[in-house]
Amino acid sequence: MEKHYSPGQVEAKWQARWEAAGLFKVEKDEQKPKYYLMEMFPYPSGKIHMGHVRNYTIGDVVARYKRMRGFNVLHPMGWDAFGMPAENAAIANNTHPAKWTYENIAFMKKQLKSMGFSYDWDREIATCRPEYYRWEQWLFLKMLENGMAYRKEADVNWCQTCQTVLANEQVEQGACWRCGNDVTPKKLRQWFFRISDYAQDLLDYCEKLPGWPEKVVTMQANWIGRSEGALLRFPIDGADESIEVFTTRPDTLAGATFMVLAPEHPLVPRLSAGTAQHGPVSEFVERMKKADKIKRTSDAYEKEGLFVGAYCVNPLNRKKIPVYTANFALMDYGTGAVMSVPAHDQRDFDFARKYNLPIVAVIHPAGETLDEKAMTEAYTGEGFLANSGRFDGMENQKAKTAIPEFLQEKGLGEKTVNFRLRDWGISRQRYWGAPIPVIHCESCGVVGVPESELPVVLPEDADLLPGGQSPLGALQDFVNAPCPKCGRPARRETDTMDTFVESSWYFERYCSPRCDKGMFNKDDVDYWMPVDQYIGGVEHAILHLLYSRYFTRVLHGFGLVDYKEPFTRLLTQGMVCKETTRCPEHGFLFPEDVLGTGEARTCRKCGSPVAVGRVEKMSKSKRNVVDPGVLLERYGADTVRLFCLFASPPEKDLDWSEQGVEGASRFLGRVWRLAAGQSELIAGVKPYSGKTDGLPKTLRPLYSKTHATIKKVSADIEQRFHFNTAIAAVMELVNTAYELIEKGGEESHRAAVMRGAIEAAVLLLSPIVPHFCEEIWEAMGYPPSILEVAWPEHDETALEADKMTIVVQVDGKLRARLTVDADISGEDIKKTALADENVIKFLNSGSPGKVIYVPGRLVSIVN
Repeated sequence: MEKHYSPGQVEAKWQARWEAAGLFKVEKDEQKPKYYLMEMFPYPSGKIHMGHVRNYTIGDVVARYKRMRGFNVLHPMGWDAFGMPAENAAIANNTHPAKWTYENIAFMKKQLKSMGFSYDWDREIATCRPEYYRWEQWLFLKMLENGMAYRKEADVNWCQTCQTVLANEQVEQGACWRCGNDVTPKKLRQWFFRISDYAQDLLDYCEKLPGWPEKVVTMQANWIGRSEGALLRFPIDGADESIEVFTTRPDTLAGATFMVLAPEHPLVPRLSAGTAQHGPVSEFVERMKKADKIKRTSDAYEKEGLFVGAYCVNPLNRKKIPVYTANFALMDYGTGAVMSVPAHDQRDFDFARKYNLPIVAVIHPAGETLDEKAMTEAYTGEGFLANSGRFDGMENQKAKTAIPEFLQEKGLGEKTVNFRLRDWGISRQRYWGAPIPVIHCESCGVVGVPESELPVVLPEDADLLPGGQSPLGALQDFVNAPCPKCGRPARRETDTMDTFVESSWYFERYCSPRCDKGMFNKDDVDYWMPVDQYIGGVEHAILHLLYSRYFTRVLHGFGLVDYKEPFTRLLTQGMVCKETTRCPEHGFLFPEDVLGTGEARTCRKCGSPVAVGRVEKMSKSKRNVVDPGVLLERYGADTVRLFCLFASPPEKDLDWSEQGVEGASRFLGRVWRLAAGQSELIAGVKPYSGKTDGLPKTLRPLYSKTHATIKKVSADIEQRFHFNTAIAAVMELVNTAYELIEKGGEESHRAAVMRGAIEAAVLLLSPIVPHFCEEIWEAMGYPPSILEVAWPEHDETALEADKMTIVVQVDGKLRARLTVDADISGEDIKKTALADENVIKFLNSGSPGKVIYVPGRLVSIVN
């Protein structure tokens, strides 16, 4: 065995061996329990970053561990290759999205292989390939046939920068999830999936996801947003139609003194037409369309609105109330209309005070009467109804049921349930995506492409138009097609599908990635699915995970799968963060532009002192990224893997540290020197497996520590994925081995105990630093690969080897049992016995007459 560890040489050697042996390829095996583990697949953005490295290292450790535990492990990888990220990057780099994507896939695949990840590359998929998106086009047609996909004109979220529509879930605080620029409403004809039909089922199953982080389940439930209440109808004064309102507080209906419509509500321009308010209302509506929706509904945001020039009628007391449009009402919630009850809603109270609108209290606390003129805030507590006609004196909780039932008899309302979740808009006005497989015919309308003509292939030689506009509408060979029904000239759909469609079923495709008879082979899916462990960022808690759960239900409804939930367990790892460094002259600096360390850091370009900023997520814009390629060249993949796992538990953020990487490298060097230094001693010797009491006392601590470490590391990986504490345990084992070496000695079984300790350390570290451990394992005389060796089992009796149980008697009666170190002195045992709580209470005056110790057996105390 070489004296010094050379990571580059060792890692290249073992990666070549693994590939030549096809070690990571996997097929169904009914003789083994299956274990399907996957990480969220990446956009082929150009280079892997430290977030990728951390995520995929976590997954690889679990995959290798489970394989050593005897599981048949599926661990695949692929590319989320369609969509705006790839297209925007291609535009920025003045190249074609197809060329950009395929080149990046090749480069990133090489990078991932250099990390030693145990992927079955035979199952690799790229969502931009026709053999993949053919099948989601097929599913789209099935959904279209069954009314689950439909097209309508709707107010949508439009990103001018990205030149496309965004789903509600892709708008973050009024901005585009990809480019960060403002999103504005726009009316377009779009394709939708009826995800809202599954709202209740998706919500119900949130309680059946025990393997998911509670915060993610809560985020899903909140986004689905179930509200129980009533749908009420307010007749418009002078018109034969009504304003529909969803409210969770029908008990306050009599206190509704004005109506508020969202600026985007279609009734706003109609009600203001022909009135003096039309001009001001139109200006207000246009201004609100450009405002941030999140800010508009914030408690801190100033409420403003305008009278639209019309009135409606309160269905309970038949009083006319004015109709306003206001910034705090949104079309995304309920019906886009709010019955405003200022006495019992603070937002309505503030608005009423600002615009001098009436306030009528209809719920009074028990034994009190509210004075509307003296009120300084809305009353939102429980009480009894007043000013509510036949319902006066009723408890408000009972009125929540009674009032809707009364109105239902008159055709003016009913109890109902509302969901925040809206149907999923999947149309994208961009080029780089899966074509929507329909044809528009002037005679036949929308017609699905025949299955025999699938896939509708995206022309990959198309030139992009300025500003990111899609060229598909201008490509005559693509857009012109005969109608499948009547044969007349017609036009293909030029919108493409949202990239989240591709990522909503890729985990099923991994089960049979080359299947050409359907989306997947059902026998394969029946064996592998659902995914046992899914790993990815919490930023996908709503978008990707919700859509994947919905898509799985669609597949289940068509009888293609037998389960509803795709992921049994979910781990959301934290971000990789790093401090920023900034020069007063040159702004943010990359690490290579900083000289020195600590307080003495200066700018390489001008020599100015560098200001150190707060720790934040690694980002190119913050110039705080660390290139994994540089680290691989300097330290090797195993050191990088070790640091990512040791620096923080997976679910927490990881603070980048050069010192931490150096520390990981030093530890591997320490393990290497231990194995190399003891190689002659342990050569040809088997690990000790006898009883602990057959060992000299000097060897018992190492033997006990070996088995205690096996137990702890196994539990840390199996139960908690706490790799940091698992690594710390192995570090302690290595330290104990060095302590024995420093003491010296030539006891019997010394080589066997040392061999057992080194073997355990190598086996326990092998999922974490696989190349490193393969090399040591081979040097110890074993055939490759360590991945095919069974995970070590601990000997429970060895954990108690350095302990003994002592019985304590007082005046001949058993009063206590002590568990103490086997090498404890007699005097210390006596002191321990006398300090025991169960013994003290039986001592006369707290001071015994005589204390006798029988070595290894008992302490006898006589008063």
